[in-house]
Amino acid sequence: MINKSYFLEGAKQCLSPNFSERQGDEVSLLVIHNISLPPGEFGSDNIEKLFTNQLSPEAHPYFEGISSLKVSSHLLINREGLITQFVPFNMAAWHAGVSSFQGLNDCNQFSIGIELEGTDDIDYTKEQYQSLIEVSKDIMLSFPKINKENIMGHSDIAPERKTDPGPSFDWHLYLSSLD
Repeated sequence: MINKSYFLEGAKQCLSPNFSERQGDEVSLLVIHNISLPPGEFGSDNIEKLFTNQLSPEAHPYFEGISSLKVSSHLLINREGLITQFVPFNMAAWHAGVSSFQGLNDCNQFSIGIELEGTDDIDYTKEQYQSLIEVSKDIMLSFPKINKENIMGHSDIAPERKTDPGPSFDWHLYLSSLD
């Protein structure tokens, strides 16, 4: 359930400074992403560090190129299905980058971003799907302009740049469970 402060009840809160006020657009899109840091490695706090501007470029060679990025997401669902919230849903998290949906640019302004700890080519866990389905239903209740047709992958709104959540994401399982 999403409370009046636009936080998901029961989620761990790890607030990111990487967000902005929405520019008047009503929330109408849910974007599914994946992330792992370093790529293909799971279970660390590196994603939290990235989203809170605390990722050390010396901690891993891959981090040298990303540690200065100012990015976030509303939610992260780890491999065990545990949810961390970084940005309240009424604010624009910086997850979509250069993007477009139904003729509208800058999807951050009207979307909610959910990151799954994973990669394009490793299956997501049953626990992740369970949490994603549950939170998606809560989001759809709180933001009625979001329906199954307005749930996209990052690759759908930024196809020239992004491939996530990738072929390992079971769209049929996920979307059919939202009925």
